[in-house]
Amino acid sequence: MRSDKENLIVQKTFEFSIHIMEYCELLMDRKRYPLANQLFKSGTSIGANVREAQNAESKNDFIHKMKIAAKEADETEYWLMLCKQIKTYPNPDSLLEQVTPINKILSKIIASSKSTK
Repeated sequence: MRSDKENLIVQKTFEFSIHIMEYCELLMDRKRYPLANQLFKSGTSIGANVREAQNAESKNDFIHKMKIAAKEADETEYWLMLCKQIKTYPNPDSLLEQVTPINKILSKIIASSKSTK
């Protein structure tokens, strides 16, 4: 199922992973290790699952992997919202602005994939 042509969600989630990694480094510098680890795992998992979906064995497998990516995106948004509420944490606004369209794109992909089953 993999295609080497440009893929918006693959590109967006890859770039988002890089930004998450950079933000987590800031959290680590401030010794916020538990949150940094949680955010690192969920934030980079979005792109990993989207990438894995590109090699899905079936339409159902593709949808399943995209659903996992959507769950990870939702969890990531939660951790970022927590960070936003704590004044001693670095400002996550740019990451929150990036994860919102990722969530919308994933929802659209899942819905359209289900309708074409």
